[in-house]
Amino acid sequence: MAGRNGELKLVGQWASPFVTRVKLALNLKGLSYEYVEEDLRNKSELLLSINPVHKSVPVLIHNGKAICESQAILHYIDEAFAGAGPSLLPADPYERAVARFWVAYIDDKLAPPWDRVFRAKTDEERDEAMMQIFSAAGALEGGLRECSKGKDFFGGDSVGYVDIVVGSLVPWVKATSVLAGAELVDAAKMPLLAAWMDRFGELETAKAVLQDVDSLVEHGRMLMAKNAARA
Repeated sequence: MAGRNGELKLVGQWASPFVTRVKLALNLKGLSYEYVEEDLRNKSELLLSINPVHKSVPVLIHNGKAICESQAILHYIDEAFAGAGPSLLPADPYERAVARFWVAYIDDKLAPPWDRVFRAKTDEERDEAMMQIFSAAGALEGGLRECSKGKDFFGGDSVGYVDIVVGSLVPWVKATSVLAGAELVDAAKMPLLAAWMDRFGELETAKAVLQDVDSLVEHGRMLMAKNAARA
């Protein structure tokens, strides 16, 4: 597919859910690409040259042109490769706006406290971040009900934009549950989201891309130990 649509290269870091969402989108579209692993502790000249503003991953390079930030990349993939695979965003303008709302909600309300769990210097900071995660995750139960209209996915009958973004978090949900000693997605409290996680995890696209949970647990412990030492 990349041969017809030009050269694709993804610069990322293996543990990042933001990179994972791009991998999911590329795989769902059936697009082949070269993956370049980035060491964020020792950023390469490539990364600094293609993303000089944020100096972060993911960055998608298409025919030598760099697209930065995961939401922008997903939109680009959907538009630039409209003829490849399923559409990521709904065709209906209202449904498209709703999907964009929930992705913005995840990035604004769920991702920041999740990051703070691993960067907290005190137990109190970590506990507060965990409470914010539980609250934000609970709201996604309603988001799934609104977007799916009783069907299997946020995208309805098939995986779409919100599924990709939430799906990229599934390994981290499981890893954080191990590290915190508490289920982030409790089937008793969030039955729709828990069932959705099981369905998403069984998709071939997900199996090909999602990280190993044990490796993420180890990575998370390393991050937490590093910040504890700094404190």
